[in-house]
Parts: sequence; structure tokens; C-alpha cells
Amino acid sequence: MGLIGRILAPATLTAAAGAVKGVAEVFTPSATRQMELSAAAQSAALKQFAQEFGRPSSGWFDRMIDGLNRLPRPMLAFGTIGLFVYAMTDPLHFARRMVGLNAVPEPLWWLLGAVVTFYFGSRETHYFRNRQVTIPPEFLPEAALSAPVPPAADPTEADAQDNPALDDWRRTRAR
Repeated sequence: MGLIGRILAPATLTAAAGAVKGVAEVFTPSATRQMELSAAAQSAALKQFAQEFGRPSSGWFDRMIDGLNRLPRPMLAFGTIGLFVYAMTDPLHFARRMVGLNAVPEPLWWLLGAVVTFYFGSRETHYFRNRQVTIPPEFLPEAALSAPVPPAADPTEADAQDNPALDDWRRTRAR
């Protein structure tokens, strides 16, 4: 009876339940933890948007250039929809315009594709490089928050100390 009492002790049951929970979360993630992480990510995104749009007002020239920079995507989208409307309302003139587009040489189409690609690619790269990523503390492991970071060791010293493969390579190279 003493062995069963020790096995069924509250501390033992709590430890076993924690182990089972840890193993179960490997296969099925915790829904509560997922909701916490989702809320933290949404909060971080909202803070980033607040920083992006909370900048001080600029002059009329900056506002005009910002407005011009925001025009190409809507113009391309609405222009494409407009082509469909134009094709339905005046098919004869639409067909003439498409014959004219068919006469454009292929290298010019490649050039247009490159210009559009570089325009949107450079905008995306600009925003990607200038974003400020803040990692909420709940995403960091506890050790990263509390333990000091040791200074990085010189890799040449570490390699020279105890690396038999590197020593063997140096010997064969010296021959």
C-alpha cells in the first residue's frame, strides 16, 4: 500500500500530467497558446501601423508625391476592369485597339514588364528594408530575457584548439 500511495501522490500525478501535456502539445498545439500568440502578433501589427501612420505632417510637395506614388496600383486595377467594360460596350473599337497592341514588338513587352516589375519590386523592397520589427517579450524564450549574452569567441582560436579534422586538413595541405 505504501508504493501505491507514493505513485498516486499529488506531486507525482502533477508531474505525470505535465509530462503528458508536454508530449501532447508536440502533436497538437495548445489552442490557448495559439490564441495568446495570435493576440500578441495582432497587437504588434497594430503598434507597427500606429508608428507608420503616426508620423508628423509633411509639406505640400511630400503629400503630392505620396499621392502620386499611390496611384499606379489602383489605376492598373481599375484600368483592367475598364478594358472589360470597354470590350462589352464597343467591341469593334476594342478589337481595333487589341490589333494595335498585337503589333507591338515582343522586346517592347519585355521592357514594359521589366519597368512594372522593378517599380513594384523597388517599392516592396523599400518597405521591407525600412520596416521596424519589434519582437514582443512573450515570443522570446525566458533564457533570452534573463541571461546575459556571453562575448563571442574568436572562431580561429576555437578551431585551432580542438578540431582534429581541421588539424588533419592543415597537415595534408602543408605537404
